[in-house]
Amino acid sequence: MTKPLSEVTPNTWSFLRDAMIKPTGFREYDARWKYPEEINLPGMTALGLGLGTQMRKRGIDPVIAVGNDYRDYSLAIKNALILGLMQAGIQVKDIGPALSPMAYFAQFHLDVPAVAMVTASHNPNGWTGVKMGFDRPLTHGPDEMGELRDIVLNGEGQPAPGGSYEFVEGVKEAYLDDLAGGFKMSRPLKVVCATGNGTASAFAPELFKRIGVEVVESHNELDYTFPHYNPNPEAMEMLHDMSASVKASGADLALGFDGDGDRCGVVDDEGEEIFADKVGVIMARDLSKIYPNSTFVADVKSTGLFASDPELQKNGVTADYWKTGHSHMKRRVKEIGALAGFEKSGHYFLAEPVGRGYDCGMRVAVEVCKMLDRNPDMSMSDLRKALPKTWSTPTMSPYCADTEKYAVLERLVQKLVAKHEAGEQFAGRAIKEVVTVNGARVILDNGSWGLVRASSNTPNLVVVCESSESENEMRAIFADIDAVIRTEPLVGDYDQTI
Repeated sequence: MTKPLSEVTPNTWSFLRDAMIKPTGFREYDARWKYPEEINLPGMTALGLGLGTQMRKRGIDPVIAVGNDYRDYSLAIKNALILGLMQAGIQVKDIGPALSPMAYFAQFHLDVPAVAMVTASHNPNGWTGVKMGFDRPLTHGPDEMGELRDIVLNGEGQPAPGGSYEFVEGVKEAYLDDLAGGFKMSRPLKVVCATGNGTASAFAPELFKRIGVEVVESHNELDYTFPHYNPNPEAMEMLHDMSASVKASGADLALGFDGDGDRCGVVDDEGEEIFADKVGVIMARDLSKIYPNSTFVADVKSTGLFASDPELQKNGVTADYWKTGHSHMKRRVKEIGALAGFEKSGHYFLAEPVGRGYDCGMRVAVEVCKMLDRNPDMSMSDLRKALPKTWSTPTMSPYCADTEKYAVLERLVQKLVAKHEAGEQFAGRAIKEVVTVNGARVILDNGSWGLVRASSNTPNLVVVCESSESENEMRAIFADIDAVIRTEPLVGDYDQTI
C-alpha cells in the first residue's frame, strides 16, 4: 500500500517507490515543480497516469506526442511521465529533445490530438514541469488543469490496456523545414543569435542560415548548466548581453530565445532592448498593411499602443486586451479569430495564414526577418522610433508565496478599485478606470497605466507600469502602485526594479 502524497519526503525509502507531488505545482495553464524537492519520479509517473486518464475521460483518441527540453534531468522525468501515460493505455510518440513549439508542431505533423512537453520553460535549473494540451493549437487552461490536479491528487488515475511506445525520427528536420518554407532574404541581414546555451541552440543558428541570415553566435553551444545566464529574453541580464553583442559585432539586430524556445526577445541595431509588447506593435503595423481590419490580442501587461496607435487605427485594427498566460492568449486568439496575439513576456501567437496559433519563438524570428525584408530601407531602430513614445518598466516580480498570492491579489484589487471609486488620484492624475480581467490595471486619464497581477508560474506578484508622458510619470505610477502593494506584509522583495 502506497503512502498518501503528503507523507512522502525526499531521501526516504518511500521516495523511491511512492508518488510525491506538491499540490501548488498545478498552475493555471501548466504544471511546474522544483525537482526533486517538490516532485519525484513516481510523482511524474502518477501525473502521466492522470493525464492519460483525463484523455480517456474526455473521449480523446489515446495518442500523444511527448518531448523534453535540454536539461540534464529532463529525459529521466520524461521517461517517468511516459511510463504513466502507457499505464493509462496511451500510445506515446516520443519526438526526443525538442522545443515546446516543436512539440506543438508535432501534433500537426504527426496528426495526433494530444501533446505533453517536459520543460521548465524559462525557469532556472532545478525546476521542471509539463506543458500539455488536447485541442491543437491550444494548451490546458484553468479548467483542464483543475480537472487534472483532482485526478492526480485524489488517486483517480485509471490503468487501461493498449499503451505503447514509439520513438519518432525526423520531427526536428520537418519543423525547421516548416519554419523556413521557401523564404530567403533579399537584403543582407546580420543577426546576433542568443540562446543562452539552452535548447534553442540546436535550432536557431541553423534556421537563420537556411533563410540567408548572417549569424553572430552568442552562447549557442548546448550546455545544460547555463554557464553564462539562465536563457530568458525577458530578463535584463540576457537583454544587456544581447545589446553588447550587437554593439560589438555591428549586427542589424539580436534575437534571443528562452529555455524551451516559445519566446523571442529583440534588441535593435542601436543596442536598444525593445520590450516584446512594442515589438508586437511594430509587427502588428506591418501585418495590418497586408491583412487590413485584423484583430490583435494583447495581454494586460502590454502597452496601450495596440488601442491608441494612429497607424493601427488607420489600418482598421481592433485591439483586444486579455489575460496574461500562454494558454489564455492562445485560446482567445482562436475564439475571436484574431490574426495574432502578443504578450509582454515574449510569447507571440501568430495564427493562420502566418502561423498555426501556438507560441513559437522561431516563427517570430522568421517573421521579424521577413518584416525587415519587406522594409529594406528601414532598420529595426527606425521601426522602433516610428512608434509613439512611451516609457515602460520591465516586468517586476515581488515575492509572494503560491499559497498566499491569490488572496493577497484579491485584497490589492479591492484597494485599487476603492481608490478609483473614492475619486483619488494616481501619480497626480485622475483614474479613468480599473480593469480587473486579470489582476488590476489602473488606467489614468491620459492612457498611462500600472498593473499588478499574480504570476501563474512562480511564487510572485507581477508589476508593470507605462506612461505616455514621461519617465517621471512612469516612476510616479510605480511608486503609487508599490505603496498599495506594501500594505500587504506577505509581499516580499522585487527580483528587479526601475
